Amino acid sequence: MRSERPAIDALWPSPASDLDDVAVIAGYEDGVSDAWVRVNFVSSIDGSATQAGRSGGLSDAADKRVFALLRRLCDVVLVGAGTIRVEGYGGMRVDPESEAWRKANGFAPQPTLAIVSGAADLDPGSDVFTQAPVRPIVLTTAAASEERKSALEQVADVIVCGEASLDTTAALNALADRGLRRVHCEGGPHLFGTFVAERTLDELCLTVSPVLEGGLGKRIIDGAPQLPLDMRLAQVLRSDDTLLLRYVRER
Repeated sequence: MRSERPAIDALWPSPASDLDDVAVIAGYEDGVSDAWVRVNFVSSIDGSATQAGRSGGLSDAADKRVFALLRRLCDVVLVGAGTIRVEGYGGMRVDPESEAWRKANGFAPQPTLAIVSGAADLDPGSDVFTQAPVRPIVLTTAAASEERKSALEQVADVIVCGEASLDTTAALNALADRGLRRVHCEGGPHLFGTFVAERTLDELCLTVSPVLEGGLGKRIIDGAPQLPLDMRLAQVLRSDDTLLLRYVRER
């Protein structure tokens, strides 16, 4: 069993051993602007984004450490409704240490949770709403039923961003209008595919889990048209046999 705070080494571009949280954060902040869209995923060596149907099955202590630190660096955590259900999200809250860091560095104490659901098919009585420290946002479409949108408006800010499917530019503009310009997307693959297709992301953080998964698990992108989006390798971290890669969009 790994320790609660596993050692993370930097391999590139500046090699260093056993990085503390300040050094890890500095690597992920390098080159980031005030408005930024970061996507975070874990994958097996052979490209599966899930183990037994969940991405959490591929995660280890190093991935969880970086996952928590990345939540410090955003205004809003953006997640697709399917990921909310499959991964068992509850009331999203960063830990006290992260909350103190955020307050000391100009962020709100807790990030806002924004959920993408084209059909507004979410349970307003679930913990993700009732236990949230900050009123969540639901990004939906004009095609969603008025009844569902009305029910969710009791527990969240509901914003229409697109007619039949999500318009990521409209969604990012709506979040920016609320002062939520640093966006941290935690999936899933279909939402990531939309960002790729619409060219509206800036960065991918990819943990490569040291396992050959096999099976029919999805890749980290689902549904994007086959139009390449060039990315530049910005950082390589390592914890034992796990790689933590950071790619930024090639402009």
